[in-house]
Amino acid sequence: MSENKLNLNKNPQEPPKDEKFEIFGLSKFSLRNSTSVFIITFLFVAAGLFSYNVMPKEQFPEIVMPTVYVQTVYPGNSPIDIENLITRPIEKELKSLKGVKKISSTSVQDASAVIIEFNEDVDVGEAVIDVKDAVDKAKKDLPRDLDQEPNVMEVDFSEIPIMEVNLSGDFEISKLKEYAEYLQDELEELPQVSEAVITGDRDREIQINADIYKMAARKVSFQDIENAILSENLTASGGDVLTDGYRRSLRVVGEFKDINQLQGIIIKSENNQPIYLGDVAEVKDSYVERSSYARLATGNEFEKKGSLPVISLKVKKRSGENLIEAAEQIKAILKKAQGSQFPSSLDVTIVNDQSENMEMQISNLQNNIISGVILVVAVLLFFMGLRNALLVGIAIPLSMFISFMILNLAGISINIVVLFALILALGMLVDNAIVVIENTYRFMEEGYSAQKAALMGVSEVAWPIISSTATTLAAFVPLAFWGGIMGEFLKYMPITLIVVLASSLFVGLVINPVFSAF
Repeated sequence: MSENKLNLNKNPQEPPKDEKFEIFGLSKFSLRNSTSVFIITFLFVAAGLFSYNVMPKEQFPEIVMPTVYVQTVYPGNSPIDIENLITRPIEKELKSLKGVKKISSTSVQDASAVIIEFNEDVDVGEAVIDVKDAVDKAKKDLPRDLDQEPNVMEVDFSEIPIMEVNLSGDFEISKLKEYAEYLQDELEELPQVSEAVITGDRDREIQINADIYKMAARKVSFQDIENAILSENLTASGGDVLTDGYRRSLRVVGEFKDINQLQGIIIKSENNQPIYLGDVAEVKDSYVERSSYARLATGNEFEKKGSLPVISLKVKKRSGENLIEAAEQIKAILKKAQGSQFPSSLDVTIVNDQSENMEMQISNLQNNIISGVILVVAVLLFFMGLRNALLVGIAIPLSMFISFMILNLAGISINIVVLFALILALGMLVDNAIVVIENTYRFMEEGYSAQKAALMGVSEVAWPIISSTATTLAAFVPLAFWGGIMGEFLKYMPITLIVVLASSLFVGLVINPVFSAF
């Protein structure tokens, strides 16, 4: 008899039958080295658990959109003027760029927005540089009195805040801003946080409201006021002084501390009589005009909180970092600040926390896996008995652990698309294990030893289950090459399904036969 053929006689005294099976080499090798398979299985479990814990967890896949945004602000101009003076000169230079798929623009009152969409094979970093160069070339045709240069930026999903921290209470807006800036410094020191943007604050502004009639009566011009303030509000170096063998620098501080000092500036003298700033202008300690608002009120609390000032911090996660870990670190900093740095009357509230949805989705995945194992075992109990049902049930967690290890090595994070694919594959994981264990169980009922039955059982169905799994994988392979932004977003679903189903095939051909032989 050939080395690769196995006679199926259960009684060696009976004459050999003509029916023979091709031995599946991989399963035969695993059964011969069963101790190594048990050790490898343990390593897979440990590596899978480790990978699951260290994999970045985020709401959505971090995809790179080959899209660049150019914004130009030109106050006091109508949409038609914005289009003629700003949008068209910029578009003219952008059309010459390579790899441009589509250019769209919007011209509104006081502002122009141009969106450049590149082909998927274009590097976004190089695209941003090319757009900046094109905008620089267009500057010669732009108005000379632009308040600020055109702003060029890429569209990045990682710029979406993972949570918002609202500070509210019966405090001055300047005090709330002081608390917010303390939190901003603390949060931006975290390795998981890229930026914490403060909104709803107002910068301090000293207003000098000149009275043109008083200025005319005293023959004071705006230039006189400007020169007087510039010359008085000045900190200068006072030179060096040698003391005790050390040379020290002197600094003369002349900056204003309050508005009373500002009102007492002498603008000019008339008939040997000084003219003060307060004589011709009103000096007010105020705030700049608002550019953003923050509100915090829900339900019946509106009357209580609606009138209180609010400052919000929009926290953005660094690309590739763990969303849940970042949220935990942020909450730890807030708890520490509330206990030591902030007064008890300061209301610190977290809203739009993406980690809560992520934790819920991961919890659902864990519950589905546990429920799946229990239901599979419960159903198989009626048909295959407790032992075989448990052997089939272990295929689910083992396939998941191997999949987590592979996905982590591939640099894929756990996100809503990956979680959906894992739940979708949950019912397919046990197909191979059911076929292998059932066939092994049939040979064991015919009187063969456990190890021999395991080898014959897997050898008889090895190629059919490989073919079945391959046809399922073939249906998902084209989806992994889906083009466009939607393809970049959803490609993680077929990739995850392919990895999980391939892992289940490995478990069915290598690990399940070894477990069923003991």
